[in-house]
Amino acid sequence: MTSEYNFIKACWCQPVDQVPVWLMRQAGRYLPQYKAVRAQGGGTFLDLCKDPARAAEVTIQPIDILNADAAILFSDILTPIEPMGMELDFVPGPVFANPIRTADDVDALTVPEDMAQAVSYVPAIIKRLRVAFEGRVPLIGFGGAPFTLACYMVEGKGSKDFASLKQMMYSDFPLYDALMQKITEMDRRYLNMQIEAGAQTIQIFDTWGGLLSPQDFERYILPYTKKLIDGLNRDGIPIIYFVRNGGTMLELIKQSGSDVVGLDWHVNIDKARAILGADVAVQGNLDPTVLYAPDDYIEREVQRILDENGGQPGFIFNLGHGILPTVPPAKAIHMVECVHRLSQK
Repeated sequence: MTSEYNFIKACWCQPVDQVPVWLMRQAGRYLPQYKAVRAQGGGTFLDLCKDPARAAEVTIQPIDILNADAAILFSDILTPIEPMGMELDFVPGPVFANPIRTADDVDALTVPEDMAQAVSYVPAIIKRLRVAFEGRVPLIGFGGAPFTLACYMVEGKGSKDFASLKQMMYSDFPLYDALMQKITEMDRRYLNMQIEAGAQTIQIFDTWGGLLSPQDFERYILPYTKKLIDGLNRDGIPIIYFVRNGGTMLELIKQSGSDVVGLDWHVNIDKARAILGADVAVQGNLDPTVLYAPDDYIEREVQRILDENGGQPGFIFNLGHGILPTVPPAKAIHMVECVHRLSQK
């Protein structure tokens, strides 16, 4: 059944009868139904991520509401960092109490042998969702890329420039490398656990990969991402690699070995495909703020992006980043409807 989904076919650059579409962060704060589940259960965002019943419910909501062609596991990229020995909180953004700054800090990090036990709620959610979605839509599992995880672990919180990590990267490469090797191995085990639990695709988010120059991307990011992707049990499981602000580094991003490259709105689909080649699928890339526009404007932008792809196989429609929390749900519904109607064959 997995091979019959338009989304999976598109990942493998196979022909589809209409372009598949889903939205990054499609389960979340823009939906009143999500807010209701969050309010009923109480607790923090992290509590919601760790509650299999509620996390499954909010993963299902956008499939029912939007008619999207794929679901993505409701979780956070930082949840597997906790069992490495770092205390995580959301206030409301992610905060680590004791950032990684020294060799002793790196040595103290542990890589769990059994990720299914270390974050037991994740496979529990995946198994619930596979039952709920069987024959309907495929399920995307995901994780943060090693560099993006390192950004938070070293800085301790979000940042515009992640100067603490860059200082480590430039001034003490052996320390940086030791940290990245541990993160990459944890990530490999975590994503393979998701595949074993039933995830039918894996998306790797490199939210902060675009902070580096192409030369630094090639040295400080690409080797670890490639090692991660090479280490995944990806037989029949397509891998999506998304680098925010990575449009100037597509030649390097292609070397990661992913099956699909996620694109933000700073690069046109046709130009990206010319660089990546016909054997690599692409995903993207509507500017999320377009969903504040009138319906006819949204439809024109959807048509423009479809035209840029030119009917080539291997295209998944998505936003260029996550949907914004103040977007009216009706706009997202309209966008999905436009993609399906305008790409119908």
